[in-house]
Amino acid sequence: MERGNVLNPTEWEILREEIITCTRCPRLVKHRREVARKKKKQFMNWKYWGAPLPGFGDTQAELVIIGLAPAAHGGNRTGRMFTGDGSANFLMRALYTAGFANQPTSDHDHDGLQMENAFMTAVVRCAPPQNRPLTSELANCSAFLGRELALLSHVRVVLALGQVAFKGYLYHLKQQAASVPRVEFKHGQKYSMPPGLPVLVASYHPSRQNTQTGRLTCKMMDAALGEVKNGLTGSTRPKA
Repeated sequence: MERGNVLNPTEWEILREEIITCTRCPRLVKHRREVARKKKKQFMNWKYWGAPLPGFGDTQAELVIIGLAPAAHGGNRTGRMFTGDGSANFLMRALYTAGFANQPTSDHDHDGLQMENAFMTAVVRCAPPQNRPLTSELANCSAFLGRELALLSHVRVVLALGQVAFKGYLYHLKQQAASVPRVEFKHGQKYSMPPGLPVLVASYHPSRQNTQTGRLTCKMMDAALGEVKNGLTGSTRPKA
């Protein structure tokens, strides 16, 4: 398997093609296409991506970051996870500070961003209305997350951004017949999973609603990433 942000041209490319052409959820298909057609005033000159999003990052990563879904005018516009909106900027600053990204900004898919020992994905691949996916839509997307995690063979820590991502990841584990302990979502909390499974760290989602109200501050995000780094202590990841 190739290292870094270059996807494996076999399994990874097959999965990517299946994700970006998926039409399983009529409500999401309609919404993402409508957003891409109407656009936002400040982005009228953009050609919106308007399709489901595959994960992005280091395919040999020890850290997987799981979010909710692409933002309507962020990932749904730029074609990359956590790119082109306020949430992306907040998160990327923290990831850069913690050493998981080569730059503190994520503006568009040709901006030179590279993830360092981290892979970003989401429990839903299309921008949902009001950022609220239906249970059936979460279930439809769960197989994509499962296949990404199966290909990411070096993962030691999972960072779940928000309760939906947190519950979505636990749902995935249960679908794999893992004996998952009963845990409650708490920002900054680190959860030990059964042997053979990555450590789980929870964080509030870096949405504008959370960051602008002070529910999630830079200091809090940095602390959550501190727990992530503690979980990677003693890493045996092979050097490039």
